[in-house]
Amino acid sequence: MRKLLTGLVLTVGLAGLAQAADPGAGEEIAQNQCVSCHGQNGVEPLQPNYARLAGLGEDYLFKQLSAIKSGDRNVPEMMGIVSGLDEQDMRDLAAYYNQQEMPRGEADPEKVDAGESLYRGGDLSRDVAACTACHGPKGLGNEPAGYPRLSGQSAEYVVKSLKDYRSGDRVYGPQSQIMGDIASKLNDDEIEAVAEYIEGLY
Repeated sequence: MRKLLTGLVLTVGLAGLAQAADPGAGEEIAQNQCVSCHGQNGVEPLQPNYARLAGLGEDYLFKQLSAIKSGDRNVPEMMGIVSGLDEQDMRDLAAYYNQQEMPRGEADPEKVDAGESLYRGGDLSRDVAACTACHGPKGLGNEPAGYPRLSGQSAEYVVKSLKDYRSGDRVYGPQSQIMGDIASKLNDDEIEAVAEYIEGLY
């Protein structure tokens, strides 16, 4: 019995080690596969409507990669990349990008007041929840609950994401239901305002 238990412990331990994320391995994959679109260290994407990946949350990043690979989240331009990644690769990538530092962004001063009002207070008259409820007052997110960091994210990417939620093009995961409901009540000007505020939020 003692040998059986020892073997079981060793097996479980080795399985855990096999799943441990390796940021160094993730960096190598990133340099070969990701920098052409998301930029060095995931902070300066080639296109402004591509996500900045730095510091978004390890679990969040892994789940997004997994969802894109499985087809649950539709991102056609990513399919050629993720199709060649296994689970360990995605965990390594997520660990690497989560260790990178999100750059400080700047908000459009003409939109920041309206954006701050929505981000911090929502709009009770339309049942629009404040962003702080899930993403925090400084936009640092809530990784255990699956909510990513927003602070410093490209305004163009936030606009695209909110419009995708609003149109129903982005429907993966329980959070998408929450985001879809909120985004459906925002017009284009409000989406742009809150996106600008988020990019400059620190």
